[in-house]
Amino acid sequence: MNAKITGAQAMVRALELEKIETVFGYPGAAICPFYDALLDSDLHHVLTRNEQGAAHAASGYARASGKTGVCIATSGPGATNLITGIATAYMDSIPLIAITGQVASDLIGSDSFQEVDITGATSPFTKHNYLVKSAYDLPRVFREAFYLAASGRPGPVLIDVPVDVQAQLLVFNYPETITLPGYKPNRMISETEKEKLYELLRQSQRPVICAGGGIISGHASESLIKLLSRHPMPVITTMMGIGSVPCDHPLYLGTMGSHGTFAANFALHHADLVILAGARVGNRAMGSAAEIARKAKIVHIDIDPAEIGKNIKAHLPVLSDARLALDAITAFNLKMDISQWLDQIESLRERQHNWPPEPVYKNSIYPPLLLRRLGEKAGPEAIITTEVGQNQIWAANHYPIRKPRTFISSGGMGTMGYGLPAALGVKCACPDKTVIAVSGDGSLQMSLQEMGTIKQQKLPVKILLLNNNRLGMVHEIQSLKYNRRYSQVFLEENPDFQQLAAAYGFDHAFLSDNKQIDPALDRMLESGKPYLLECRIDPHEPTLYPLRKE
Repeated sequence: MNAKITGAQAMVRALELEKIETVFGYPGAAICPFYDALLDSDLHHVLTRNEQGAAHAASGYARASGKTGVCIATSGPGATNLITGIATAYMDSIPLIAITGQVASDLIGSDSFQEVDITGATSPFTKHNYLVKSAYDLPRVFREAFYLAASGRPGPVLIDVPVDVQAQLLVFNYPETITLPGYKPNRMISETEKEKLYELLRQSQRPVICAGGGIISGHASESLIKLLSRHPMPVITTMMGIGSVPCDHPLYLGTMGSHGTFAANFALHHADLVILAGARVGNRAMGSAAEIARKAKIVHIDIDPAEIGKNIKAHLPVLSDARLALDAITAFNLKMDISQWLDQIESLRERQHNWPPEPVYKNSIYPPLLLRRLGEKAGPEAIITTEVGQNQIWAANHYPIRKPRTFISSGGMGTMGYGLPAALGVKCACPDKTVIAVSGDGSLQMSLQEMGTIKQQKLPVKILLLNNNRLGMVHEIQSLKYNRRYSQVFLEENPDFQQLAAAYGFDHAFLSDNKQIDPALDRMLESGKPYLLECRIDPHEPTLYPLRKE
């Protein structure tokens, strides 16, 4: 007869059977049975300084490793602190399991101490969530949750477990198979879709491929590069798609959208066929979607049927795994004469080369130069995370990304405070790789307490702090659109970040001279400890630079 174990022990056992090695969390009374059971496991638990940091760290872990991330919190404020991280993972299709403790079952609905309806609160931005009412359901729930999080379009799943359910006894049997009526993600491009897509490509004279985050999460980067080799055509990316193809690929034009490159946006607006692959087509990436759809035929390849046609009319919807769809295109016996289009694109690409112009502001660091040199020195295996704002745009446009899963940033939600905890998650997933968090002074202060987690875990994460004493992106918007009427964007009473770094045990340095960029970066990259390199940036340094005239 099988011995019974507690619900908490079943939760830990399920994580082990799912081959989870590292989890991120913050304990509290309603999740204490789980944390007690965790002591008897080999699971590595990372104690973050805030539950939101646990969610972002689990997200970074998932994006760097390709595995499902796990974060844990107690009931009430612990659970609600996860919400921003869960929503961030949902918008960017990141596989995440959020485990929350809940008050005892007989107290649910009575407004008891630290009670909150976390399943109701997160239902709009989780793939699914569970309120577990019996310990006997835990093995099935965990098995289903991990399958849901990683299959189809990946995303977060929340499991809410009352404290008494964690203490109940059960005979543990982990399901080998899963039955989810109504959930059958379509993964194969149909023959009809292949025929229509072939005909659109055959007729096209100015095709362009737009690669989104689904190319990376769907492990389709290699398939995309093979396609470009067989059927050369320009390729652009969304911000989430950065790394789908190497930045120095001869057909890659950069990121599209309001803060993308001129060549990428030119190709998008002048194409007669746009193949969207694994892209949500958000307004930041494609603000004039209706106008583009009037000019070009749109092929939208996505594994999530809810995304196809949501933001832009698709002339050919293709419900398929991106990798399988790209492999099908590669196999086409196709002859396209698009030499004029490729010549035109190459001319734009050459004009974009060595862009932007030289620095204007004295006694400050020029971000494009800094990030270009950092990428050259760190090498293609290094992984960078970013915060949100000017630092994100400078990194996206100027740091040379050559491999998938090496550029990790909050796309859909644009979550400030994401980059630093994501970096510690990345470093846990990839301990042998250089991990650099690119941050602004505003966003760093949203999660700087995670420097304590980095110190405790002894993770040599590097922080590149671009400090302009401003909420830089809002400052730039107010300069361009509000006649320089600056409102609540000044951070001139910032802390001394050098002393702050020292307090957390980080090596640190300050940089304000472009001539010192190379030796400063060398010292940071060579340090075996956590490191903060603070760079003075002029408050008026823009993210958008004019294209150099021919």
